[in-house]
Amino acid sequence: MPTIKKNNWFDKFASKATKATGSNYAFIIACVIILVWIVSGPIFHYSDTWQLVINTGTTIITFLMVFLIQKTQNKDGEAIQIKLNELVAASLEASNRIINIEDLSEKELDELHEHYITLAEKTKNQKNKKSSCSIDDTLEHIEKELEKKF
Repeated sequence: MPTIKKNNWFDKFASKATKATGSNYAFIIACVIILVWIVSGPIFHYSDTWQLVINTGTTIITFLMVFLIQKTQNKDGEAIQIKLNELVAASLEASNRIINIEDLSEKELDELHEHYITLAEKTKNQKNKKSSCSIDDTLEHIEKELEKKF
């Protein structure tokens, strides 16, 4: 089993910053900043500089947040994939061939999705609703259907 590496400083920062910026307090602070900016409009005669301040501020914050959120999403997505892979690997009925399917091309994923649609339809039509079908059953069913056609 691999050793669990402690988060580096950027992982810790990204995690804390994402939690902080997604909080109620951050939203309230953002609303207060906008209100202060609106109220200050008459003081600055709604000048170009007054508009530039809010535009520049929001652009910089948005630019930085995109990368921060993406970093956190990448980490969370990878953790979820690992957990799902563990569940698939631990299940006796599951096909281990679907582990790491996130590395497939979009076309390959679409084809696999179609197989699972067929599997769902096959399962829906079964009399015993508690029985299960595997992707292997579906592939066999598709092959039989193709043999009938040709």
